[in-house]
Amino acid sequence: MALPKFIITMDGYFRLGMVNQHKDLLKSGDQCIGGGYYHFDYTTNRILLDRESYDFGRPKWHLLDTLKVPSVYRGLRLVYTYDDNFHDDFIISEELEIEYYD
Repeated sequence: MALPKFIITMDGYFRLGMVNQHKDLLKSGDQCIGGGYYHFDYTTNRILLDRESYDFGRPKWHLLDTLKVPSVYRGLRLVYTYDDNFHDDFIISEELEIEYYD
């Protein structure tokens, strides 16, 4: 069943989509450094990321300085939540440089 999933690659690419498996978001030559699930919170202009990929584990944000995000998501803040209580939010937009691509 297709679910809203995301991955990050060693080259810093952030990819998301409705896919069956996280690996479906990979392109040839990609090395995945984690992934999880997402949903949009249009009220607060955020993409909320959480959980982890069964295949690739939790995103390894600490390996990146810059996150390359599709330009269609410009203006949305990216937030990764480590637990359901939002106590350990990692506000990606504040911790990493964001570079947009087409």
